[in-house]
Amino acid sequence: MNKADLIAEVQRHLGAECSKAHAEKVVNSVLASIQRGLKKDKEVQLVGFGTFAVKNRKARTGRNPQTKEPLQIKASRTVGFRAGTGLKGSI
Repeated sequence: MNKADLIAEVQRHLGAECSKAHAEKVVNSVLASIQRGLKKDKEVQLVGFGTFAVKNRKARTGRNPQTKEPLQIKASRTVGFRAGTGLKGSI
């Protein structure tokens, strides 16, 4: 499922009175809220669905796959997701 499919699914669940533009605003609003929550609190927990959390990756040594030369990979931050009980049970 991609973002367009998600928008279409949200529109279908909201019913006939919901336009595609409104469903797109809803999806974009939810995604933006999750992004702001991660930036502010470093974690967004949706009970029954799962938890998005900021993770720190340490600097490490990697290899260039073409030349096999070692190279230094900088420390970075990424987002992880842990599925909640409700989501695990529905899959």
